[in-house]
Amino acid sequence: MAIRQIIKHKADNPVLRQKSRQVEFFDDRLSQLIDDLIDTMNHAHGVGLAAPQVGIFKRVFVISVKQGEVFEFVNPIITKSSGIQKEKEGCLSIPNTDGQTERPAIVIAEAYDRRGKKFTLKGKGLLARAICHETDHLDGVLYTDRVKV
Repeated sequence: MAIRQIIKHKADNPVLRQKSRQVEFFDDRLSQLIDDLIDTMNHAHGVGLAAPQVGIFKRVFVISVKQGEVFEFVNPIITKSSGIQKEKEGCLSIPNTDGQTERPAIVIAEAYDRRGKKFTLKGKGLLARAICHETDHLDGVLYTDRVKV
């Protein structure tokens, strides 16, 4: 396990705008990446962290909205959403800033765990927001693209 460097967004560096590739192999390298994402997220006191934020363009992210509870998402898809929540949002790749965004209040996501087992998760409130935020990272979208003035 290791703490990886989080890529910081810069207008002249499009690295965080890249789309991530599907994970094809559920192996020790994937488990290591997920462990590193968890360690890096915890070290940075974040709620979530996507693989592109550490320079790995694979469809993987981790989320922890509650102490001691970590969700691992591989190849996630948001299948349903409902309601609206308007809250301030920030990002470990855009430090010291935040902005008001509008996200679904409830989402249902399908994904795989590190062993390739498919699961479905219903997220409400902060968990729903985090799932949307991290899924956006996998598509090269930043929360600043969604800020409402």
